[in-house]
Amino acid sequence: MEKYKSEFIDFMIKSDVLKFGEFTLKSGRKSPFFMNAGAYVTGEQLMKLGEYYAEAIHDNFGLDFEILFGPAYKGIPLAVSTCMAIHKLYGKEVRYSCNRKEIKDHGDAGILLGSKIKDGDRIVMIEDVTTSGKSIEETYPIIKAQGNVLIKGLIVSLNRMEKGIDTDKSALDDIKDKYGINACAIVNMEEVVECLYNKEYDGRVIIDDKLKAAIDEYYALYGALK
Repeated sequence: MEKYKSEFIDFMIKSDVLKFGEFTLKSGRKSPFFMNAGAYVTGEQLMKLGEYYAEAIHDNFGLDFEILFGPAYKGIPLAVSTCMAIHKLYGKEVRYSCNRKEIKDHGDAGILLGSKIKDGDRIVMIEDVTTSGKSIEETYPIIKAQGNVLIKGLIVSLNRMEKGIDTDKSALDDIKDKYGINACAIVNMEEVVECLYNKEYDGRVIIDDKLKAAIDEYYALYGALK
């Protein structure tokens, strides 16, 4: 496993973003783990988060693109912090762009916040975690309506690796099939379990045999086809 991936897993735990226990998801599923990216609230956290995203983007897509697009609302700080991190780590200037939930009709008018999108732009989309692909369904046509652009890919922080409500494929695989977008994550749950199972973390074992059995049972029910 790449060093930044294991560091990112540690970062999610320390930031209280990735939690283990019993959680009821929007889908109604009872999950033994839950990710809340809204817990990244400090300057240090956002700086580090942007750097992890930047490394994953570099590894998965390279840096041959002009715009990092973050769907409103959670994608906005992700796009901003990651643009800064790409400049810091790689000396590459990329622009950030986001959509507005409501079209602005005065001043800086339009559907977009940040950089405009024009013909020839190559774009990477950035999100926290994708479970249904709904935000992509909303923002993909907005991006394509701006001109003749190429969407190189989508990067999220965690791939839950579970099937959707109406499909046996994961959300990321479903996005690949629907939109032809290469969709990747900084880490997936298989890597999280590999990193944490029966390993002591700050004096305790986070994923012990009991929790591992609960995770295995969850994936037996809801795991996506590989």
